[in-house]
Amino acid sequence: MTVPDTDRRFDPQCVLVLQGGGALGAYQAGVYEALAQCDARPEWVAGISIGAINAALIAGNAPGERVTALRHFWHQVSSELQYRLDEPTGFARRTFNEASALFAASFGIPGFFNPRWPVPLPEWPAELGQISFYDTTPLRTTLLELVDFDRINHGQTRFSVGAVNVLTGNFAYFDNTQRTIGPEHVMASGALPPGFPPVEIDGEWYWDGGLVSNTPLQYVLDNRTPCEMTVFQVDLFSARGSVPRTMADVDQRVKDIRYSSRTRLGTDQSRQMQTMRAAARRLARKLPEEWRKDPDLAAVLNHHPEGAVAVMHLINRTRGYESNSKDYEFSRMTVEEHWAAGRADALWSLEHPDWTGRSLAPDEIMTFDLAGDRPKTPLTASNGEKA
Repeated sequence: MTVPDTDRRFDPQCVLVLQGGGALGAYQAGVYEALAQCDARPEWVAGISIGAINAALIAGNAPGERVTALRHFWHQVSSELQYRLDEPTGFARRTFNEASALFAASFGIPGFFNPRWPVPLPEWPAELGQISFYDTTPLRTTLLELVDFDRINHGQTRFSVGAVNVLTGNFAYFDNTQRTIGPEHVMASGALPPGFPPVEIDGEWYWDGGLVSNTPLQYVLDNRTPCEMTVFQVDLFSARGSVPRTMADVDQRVKDIRYSSRTRLGTDQSRQMQTMRAAARRLARKLPEEWRKDPDLAAVLNHHPEGAVAVMHLINRTRGYESNSKDYEFSRMTVEEHWAAGRADALWSLEHPDWTGRSLAPDEIMTFDLAGDRPKTPLTASNGEKA
């Protein structure tokens, strides 16, 4: 008894996996620009929080218009606070970033969120959809302006975003192969409390998926069709960091650990499952014919070989002047820096010999983290300025 392979794809499916991380999401836009430049078009885009917004901008636009849509969004939400030095580092730059973050927290972000006035107090009762410090109605308008939801629902790109049910605490994915996607599904994935309010969908209320899992890689591995896959996983928080030396460092390090992905754990678990399935198939071929019809054996073998998976792991790494506020620091300069870093990391990794010369065994899962080797030379943003 064997599993037929008649519906298995042998050309790799290209998948883009986008983590949550607020203003850091410009790094993902830069990665996508590099992928588009190299004609690596994702057939499946999965995201959490800001990753869900970037995913919608990608899946909800024609391939030739995606970078333009991403640029429009990130230009709209970034402020034009100015700061320029030949070497924008150190205490002065950190002070600027903190001031920029305070500006966003105080006055909101155009096309994204506005502060609620008066500021809600801890014991003030309110409707569930208004229990937050900010109103995200502007985000809905922006999504409807920049995203073609008909394309998401009827196009060729699979689209998946994750959220958490407020009442049950259960994690949920909104997938265009299973339901019609609207702006509310994207907003629910990015509704991080207490800043943003929960979003109602079909009578249920949802918060940001990052409360449970900030990276949708495991969903992709668990819900894929039998095929080879090339996954570009773009993380905005790095699990690795330095030892904190100040209370501000502690706050930042806690956030990095809390929201970083567990890529190695997820890929190790999936690799073990595929190893066990392969062992079960080999064992089945050794059994007597009458035993091969056993329903328990059929249940074990009721899985197609899933195919090899190559994961390019691209991680936004913290710069020395960034702090705990880095995910809501929306200055134009910092957004352009993140964009340029994502683009440079992706181009470096795509040309790296370990990637171009990769060779995976059938059903093997292998992760490549290559951008850490890239020389940290000055970056040029897509607007032509040095970042």
